[in-house]
Amino acid sequence: MKKQYLLQKNKEYRKIYQQGFSLANRFVVVFCLPNNFTYRRFGFSIGKKIGKAVQRNKVKRRLKAVCRENKQWFKDGYDYILIARKGINNQPFLKVQESVENLTYRINKKLTREING
Repeated sequence: MKKQYLLQKNKEYRKIYQQGFSLANRFVVVFCLPNNFTYRRFGFSIGKKIGKAVQRNKVKRRLKAVCRENKQWFKDGYDYILIARKGINNQPFLKVQESVENLTYRINKKLTREING
């Protein structure tokens, strides 16, 4: 994933946490906020409750792969932060992918509801 499509500054993360909305399921929390770009940007947060550095990096790589392979799930012009929850490191890749797909479906449904009134 190119750096252009990643959130890098703490200020950007804080803005999304404060002004955006979130949806969650058993393994992942997704925060979402409109941005001023024509493309989508992603941020990933994997806390120390997930495990040691090797496990956290594995989870981060999996989440990045899900986002890269399934760009069509995410709307352009929005920033997304994916936060891993405890237990995600024991799940197979398809379960993680299914979990993110469910959340993005729910987010898109909520966004279209807000736009249409």
